[in-house]
Amino acid sequence: MSEERKYSVEALSKFSVDLLIKVGLTKENAEIVTESLIFADLRNVSSHGIVRLPTYIERINKGIMNLQPDMEYIRQRGAIGLLDAKNGLGQLAGYYAMKKAIELAKEFGIGMVAVKNSNHFGTASYFSMMALEEGMIGVTMANASPAIAPFGTAEPLLGTNPLSIAVPAKNKVPIVLDMAMSTVARGKIRLSALKNEAIPLDWGLDVNGNPTSDPNEALKGSLVPIGGVKGSALSLIVDLICGVMTDTGLTGSVKNITDMSSPSDTGHAFIAINIRDFIDYELFTGNVDAVVELIKSLTPRYDQIYMAGEIEHNITEAKKKEGIPLDREVLELLNQCAEQFGSNKLA
Repeated sequence: MSEERKYSVEALSKFSVDLLIKVGLTKENAEIVTESLIFADLRNVSSHGIVRLPTYIERINKGIMNLQPDMEYIRQRGAIGLLDAKNGLGQLAGYYAMKKAIELAKEFGIGMVAVKNSNHFGTASYFSMMALEEGMIGVTMANASPAIAPFGTAEPLLGTNPLSIAVPAKNKVPIVLDMAMSTVARGKIRLSALKNEAIPLDWGLDVNGNPTSDPNEALKGSLVPIGGVKGSALSLIVDLICGVMTDTGLTGSVKNITDMSSPSDTGHAFIAINIRDFIDYELFTGNVDAVVELIKSLTPRYDQIYMAGEIEHNITEAKKKEGIPLDREVLELLNQCAEQFGSNKLA
């Protein structure tokens, strides 16, 4: 096992913000990107956490990703909007797009903002959960680079294409779905490759379509879709909404985050639903609590019954107190990046 060292949220946040400012982001934007990365680490989605910083910075440094894009709405009517991210950081496009969707939902009961010409945006639930703060249901989806072979084919074409839906509760933990259309996100396999660790056989296939425990072979091949044909179809639907409907690109055209040859051309979609326009908010959230209690009263097959997002919530609370662990390999990668730009290293 790799050596681990734990860091407080404050320490990692300061490191990330300082480094991103050195790279050229404004303080406000550096804080938004950092918050999304720390959010991922806190929820144990470390593949989408601070480990991503060096890759984002490399893309900026090589001119493949726009550091200060003039993002603009090229379509706006009623409850919808289409934001051109101008090849900027996906976290920034996502943050401002979901803010706009929430603003529209306050006026129209529902708001949807699609985003074109964007990049990898991190963890989908970071954006869907923004709606919870306004007492709304949040929906987030994005397309990604080819990783899954469409059902019945051998070549990867579909992305892992995450989908997240966040629903508020009254006194219970909010219900938060956050799923990729593959058994695991490719970032987890990439992290296993970085740490030189084997992966479960149901995570990925090699170039010949055979199950493999070697993360590097899985990265060359394809990922296993959830539920077979169902996961494959869901991935296609997300791609049609995020890529085709935004006119960002056809299925299979998104570039991998590690592909430094050209922009990613990623698309996203963000939806906010104003519960108060459908039902009394207290009645709704109280009923959500009742549903949670009903499910938890059922006979458990395992030690305990967890709702979607509950385990991540518990892990977040624990990590806020105990610190966020970083593997030695990740720490070295981050400090090399900090040294390159004259920023303070993590001790």
